[in-house]
Amino acid sequence: MTSHIRNPKDFWAGVIYATVGLAAIIIGRDYGMGTASKMGPAYFPSVLGGLLVLIGLIAIARSFLRPGEPLGSFAYRGAALVLGSTVLFGALVRGAGVIIALLVLVIMSAYASIKFRWWPSIAIAIVLVVFSVLIFIKGLGVPLPLLGSWFGG
Repeated sequence: MTSHIRNPKDFWAGVIYATVGLAAIIIGRDYGMGTASKMGPAYFPSVLGGLLVLIGLIAIARSFLRPGEPLGSFAYRGAALVLGSTVLFGALVRGAGVIIALLVLVIMSAYASIKFRWWPSIAIAIVLVVFSVLIFIKGLGVPLPLLGSWFGG
């Protein structure tokens, strides 16, 4: 059987975008929408979900028109490291604090790359920690400890 999909990467990326967008719209439908000037809790997820569905449909349509490369093998190690670092961040943020949890998240996620190098990853992690602390903890007042109870914070 001949496939009419000329670009499998675009096709599957579009399917993922459309699925995540539809999920956001479905989850947000039980909340109040509000208006553009007075947004309700469903407004942002619904608008963002709609944009993701639109981008997904464009990518799917494009996959039938433009040629592209076939899909490579799935990067199980990379996916496990990124997912694991996110779960570990959630587990560490209260006990170890934002600084330690973010350092672990960024370095462990960077380790998923085949181009991983220690010093650039540490530098990026430090910059992201400083930026996140300044914006979220100091600027927006997110109530998370810089250093958690495990470190006397």
